Amino acid sequence: MKQSETTSTTGYGADTPLARELADLTARRRALEGVSVTFSGPTRIFTISNQKGGVGKTTTAVNIASAMAQLGGRVLVIDLDPQGNASTALGVAHTADVPSIYDVLINETPLADVVQASPESPSLLCAPSTIHLAGAEIELVSQVAREHRLRTALQTYLASQQIDVVIIDCPPSLGLLTINAFTAATEVMIPIQCEYYALEGLSQLLGSIRMIQKHLNPALQLTTILLTMFDGRTRLAQQVADEVRGHFSDEVLDTVIPRSVRVSEAPSFGQTVIAYDGQSVGAIAYQEAAVEIAGRAARTGKGN
Repeated sequence: MKQSETTSTTGYGADTPLARELADLTARRRALEGVSVTFSGPTRIFTISNQKGGVGKTTTAVNIASAMAQLGGRVLVIDLDPQGNASTALGVAHTADVPSIYDVLINETPLADVVQASPESPSLLCAPSTIHLAGAEIELVSQVAREHRLRTALQTYLASQQIDVVIIDCPPSLGLLTINAFTAATEVMIPIQCEYYALEGLSQLLGSIRMIQKHLNPALQLTTILLTMFDGRTRLAQQVADEVRGHFSDEVLDTVIPRSVRVSEAPSFGQTVIAYDGQSVGAIAYQEAAVEIAGRAARTGKGN
């Protein structure tokens, strides 16, 4: 065989898409190992909301919370969704006989009496939801100060507990439970999926936020938008990401959350993806998002 016809196999496969993806993931893991975050200042209280279902709202709530706890923060997740998916993902008991956020809202039970530590970390706490919360929307209608009940309970709890970050997971609606979350929070985080109709209903949500700011909670601010379910193989995902960044350039995180089998599997094991497979691409992305959120707080003087 002539020399010109000889094919060298040295370095074969080193520049394939899969190899580049693995090299990028390895570099991101190493970068996270060198990250140091110091939590200080007032407690940051996020409500994670989007009335459009299936956008990764609960998944975002529990995984950002887990990543924050891993970074050294003391984090409380308040599960305001009657489905109780956040409670499931954090591995905390939420059967009908367990004291829950329902008791806090309706019976004025102290929040400290219902908070449980997640098996994942003693720094990751959860106020669980139970099936009783499904009727809370109706029961709250007749309650005194119905929009402020979560805020009052949370303020009392924070007065005696050192919590760095509170994350409130809302139901996919704009009812009294979500209004309670908006009234209690200082920041809104909106997960938006990188799919068709991504911005559908967002104007209604922003209108609700403005209404809460005007009448119930002037301190509430939309600070964070997280792009979820990103599939880099499709042009549509990139188009949606560009559109959202065009509308909300200051609020959208640089980090995007990719579609990930591990992220989908983790809740069935009663875990966040951080605990289930901390080296997976989904876990790395949520850790990067948590670092970015903490870093933005440092730049804006909101706590970190």
